[in-house]
Amino acid sequence: MIGLIGGMSWESTVEYYRIMNELVKERLGGWHSAEVILYSVDFDEIVRLQKAGDWKKMSEILGSIAVKLENAGAKAVLICTNTMHKIADDVQSRISIPLINIIDVTAEVLKRDGVKKAGLLGTKFTMEDGFYQERMKKHGIEIVVPEREDDRNAVHSIIFDELCLGIFRDESKKKLEGIVEELKQKGAKGIILGCTELPLLLKGDGLYDTTRIHAEAAVEFLLSNI
Repeated sequence: MIGLIGGMSWESTVEYYRIMNELVKERLGGWHSAEVILYSVDFDEIVRLQKAGDWKKMSEILGSIAVKLENAGAKAVLICTNTMHKIADDVQSRISIPLINIIDVTAEVLKRDGVKKAGLLGTKFTMEDGFYQERMKKHGIEIVVPEREDDRNAVHSIIFDELCLGIFRDESKKKLEGIVEELKQKGAKGIILGCTELPLLLKGDGLYDTTRIHAEAAVEFLLSNI
């Protein structure tokens, strides 16, 4: 059984649930589905804490949830968002079961594809705080982000003010596609959609859907322990 810490936002958490159940059905057939425990937070509180920079409080909140999931029988935990992996190690330290880290499993897919330099799109926290770059570096992967602050602000705004609220705009898609092309011109051989909402708007060759990658890793863990 897998424990999901979701709701950040629920728009992408829905995708985790869908993908995991589809994959289990594909693998096992019949009426099989994924055994999942979902704890969905009130995202408004998380957003306020992010804006305030209170990562310690967020560690306490997510750590407490992870403990509840472990006590409920989960054999592994996923944090269903890239940004909150800034505190993933703190959450892991509170539980005895594995936390399947979205950065690590994405790095494994990049290495499998021979990608040593990747572009990263995500919230400003994900693009600018350095935790993503540092963890990817341990896997031998160089990360580049949009060079202009205006572009980073635009990506952040599209995520929070549109995708997290279920708003999908063609002009936003075109803006993101333009930024993707610039990252490729800077030498990125693959583009990490480092926000679990971004795959709701962007799809295509060379784009690494972290939502699907993370969900696939969870199903692999689930089925390998049956």
